[in-house]
Amino acid sequence: MRTALLFLFISILGFSQNYKITYQTSFEGKTRPQDPVVVFANPNENYILTESILKKEKQVPFEVIKNISKESKTIYFGFLAHQEIAATETDKALKSYTYQLKDDTKKILGYVCKKAITSVNSNTIEIWYTNQLNLFAGPNLMGQNLGLVLEVTRNGSTTTKATELKKVKSMDFSTLFNTEKAKFTDGLSYKDLLWKSKFETLSVFNQATINFSGESKSDEIIKRFANGTVILKKIKFPEIASGSQIFVQLNEQSKGDAYDRTGTVFAVPQDRTMSFLDALEKGIKTVPAYENGNGKKYYGVEITKDYLPALELMRFFTPFGVKQFNHIQLKGKNWEEKANYRQDISELGPSLSGKELWIGAFIGNYDKGGHQIDLEITIHKNDGEVFKNNFNLPLFNTLNIMEMAGQDYSTMFNNDKGLEIDFDLKEDLENATLRYLSTGHGGWGNGDEFVPKVNSVYIDGQLVHSFIPWRSECGSYRLYNPASGNFENGLSSSDLSRSNWCPGTVTNPNFIPLGNLKSGKHRIKISIPQGENEGSSFSSWNVSGTLLGTVKK
Repeated sequence: MRTALLFLFISILGFSQNYKITYQTSFEGKTRPQDPVVVFANPNENYILTESILKKEKQVPFEVIKNISKESKTIYFGFLAHQEIAATETDKALKSYTYQLKDDTKKILGYVCKKAITSVNSNTIEIWYTNQLNLFAGPNLMGQNLGLVLEVTRNGSTTTKATELKKVKSMDFSTLFNTEKAKFTDGLSYKDLLWKSKFETLSVFNQATINFSGESKSDEIIKRFANGTVILKKIKFPEIASGSQIFVQLNEQSKGDAYDRTGTVFAVPQDRTMSFLDALEKGIKTVPAYENGNGKKYYGVEITKDYLPALELMRFFTPFGVKQFNHIQLKGKNWEEKANYRQDISELGPSLSGKELWIGAFIGNYDKGGHQIDLEITIHKNDGEVFKNNFNLPLFNTLNIMEMAGQDYSTMFNNDKGLEIDFDLKEDLENATLRYLSTGHGGWGNGDEFVPKVNSVYIDGQLVHSFIPWRSECGSYRLYNPASGNFENGLSSSDLSRSNWCPGTVTNPNFIPLGNLKSGKHRIKISIPQGENEGSSFSSWNVSGTLLGTVKK
C-alpha cells in the first residue's frame, strides 16, 4: 500500500484537469511577507506545499501534504536533515472538522463560493469554497471535504486567500523530492521527528546521577567531582547565528534526597591561564581568593587577569523529594513525577558559539541516592533579537559549586565592602548590561532565605540599581513537593515566600543597565545587608554576574 502511495506521489499528473492554486496570507488587509502556499489539485488528489519548495529554495525541515480525496486519506511527508524523510498516513485528518454551512456567497477569482464556519482551539475559522471545479483541496486541511477552498480567515483578521488559479499540464514531483527512502511511522512519532528537526539539540546528560558518595567516579564521558555532587561533560557548540534563541532544559527527580537543594548549570570558560576546572581537578585553593577584610577567603568567585569564574547558565532549586517520596499521601494531592526547568539563555550566545566547553551541573546534597537529571541545550534559529549583544564576560559567581569539597559559603556580604570586583575592558562597550542572579539563603526564621533584603549594584562608585529579590508564589509548586514539611498553621514549607527562589523553580536573572563603558579599568560592587549569625546558623547570598554589551566591529 505504501509503495503504491509513494509511486502516486512522484508520478506525473497527466490529467487534463490539473490545477495550480497560489495563496497569499494577509493580516487585517495587509499582505504578510510570507512564503506563499501552493496547491496542485485534480479531482482525485491534491498536494500542499510552498513556493520556496517549488523553487528548491526551502531549507529543511519542511513538509509536503498529500490528500487522496475519494478515500479521505492524508499522507504527510517530512523532509529532515541529512536527507532523511519521515512519513505518516491517516484517514482521520479531513474528518476531524465540523462545519456550519451558511447561505452567504461571493466570487473569488471568478468562481462562486459558499461560506462555512468551523472552530479550532477556540479560534473561529471562516471558509469560502467553490464546487464549480469538481476539486476538493485548499491551503490546509480545513474545508477540503466541502470543495475547493479559496479563502480562509481566522478570527476575522488573518486571511489566506487564493491569488492565482490556473490549469497545468503536468507536475513531476520526482524532480523535487526523492521519497523512495521515506520511513513511515505513527502520527505522534512523525510530529515529534518533524518538530525536533526544526532546531539543534545538544544532549548533555541523560539520566545522570548527582549524589554524595565516595563511590562516585569519573568515566570516559562524565567527570565527577566533590563526591559526586558536581558532574561535567565536554560539549562542542556549533556556530550560533545572530538572533538565534538558546534554551537550557533540565529535568530532575529525587533518588533518595528529600530536601530542597540549590542547583546550577554552568559553563567553564578557559580563555585565561586558570579556570574553574583547575579548582575542580586540583582543589579549590588553587584558584584566586577574594578577600574583603572579614577574615575569610572566598576562592574562585571573581574575575582576575589570569582567571574567569564559572559562567552560570541557569540556577534552579530542587523540590522536596519529587518522585522518590510520591508514596506520601495527602487527600487531593497528585504529585508530579519530575521537576522541569527550562530557561532562555540567548544573551549568553557569544560565550558558547563555536566553542568546545565543559558544561556542568551541581546539586548540593549529602545523600547517597541523591538526584537524577536529564540536561539538554537547544538552539533555535530566529530573526529577532532581544539582546543585541556580541560580548560576554563572567565577572563573579559566589555560588559554592564545590560545597562538598570545601568551598566556603558566600558570607562576604557581612561587611560594608561586600563584593567588589575590578575588571578591564580592552574595547569600548555599548549598552553594557549586568546579567545578575541573586538568591538568599539561611533556612531559619531570621535567616536571609525568609527575610527580604535589598540588593544594590554599583558601577565605578555610582549606584545603578537597587531592588529586593523575592518570590511570593512558592505555593503554586506544592505538587512538586511531596516531602515538604507541614506546619501547625496549615502551611507547607514549600509554600513559604523566599529570597528569589521556590522549591521546584528556576531563578530568573535581572538585567541591569550600566550604560556605555569605556575601555580600561572598572569596578563593580554588590552590597547586601546580610543577616547576623545566630549560634551555628548563618546567612549567605549566591550571586553571579555576567557583563553583556556590544563591541563595535
